[in-house]
Amino acid sequence: MPVKPDILKVTATARSRLFQVEELELRFSNGVERTYERLASRGNGAVMMLPISADNELLLIREYAAGMEDYVLTLPKGVIDPGESPEQAADRELKEEIGFGCRQLDLLKEMSTAPNYMGHRLSAYIARDLYPCRLEGDEPEELEVVPWPLEQLAELLHSEQLHEARVIAALYLMQDKLTGAF
Repeated sequence: MPVKPDILKVTATARSRLFQVEELELRFSNGVERTYERLASRGNGAVMMLPISADNELLLIREYAAGMEDYVLTLPKGVIDPGESPEQAADRELKEEIGFGCRQLDLLKEMSTAPNYMGHRLSAYIARDLYPCRLEGDEPEELEVVPWPLEQLAELLHSEQLHEARVIAALYLMQDKLTGAF
């Protein structure tokens, strides 16, 4: 097992309302020193849910993505608030984004995004036994709920409407779990 480098210094180099960029001065076990940049980890992580309705449909959402400057097809997700468990955050986000709570959450996988540049973690859950319940969310507009039949999951995975990598990964994991592949 490799030896982790020593962190010699951490310096905040840029800050916005949402992000802080840090510079890390590192010394590796072979004596080589390098400076890395990363987005600082803040908060308690995030959750993403794959809600399955009683009609065997996956409930997706369409929301505006500023990075893409367009509306994208995605899954309900959000940050874990202070004092919340990931499961509590998942249930709350479902109520805010699709108007349903859930009685059953099964952890699919904890994932990272671009770990070379940030320490953000996201827990993906399959949400079942849904019931109507709406909470006011923080979105600037109501999200469009897009039901997708599970038997047409292959078409969704190859659809041009869907291109977010972490959503695609979660859908493949869900497909494996539902078909008993692992």
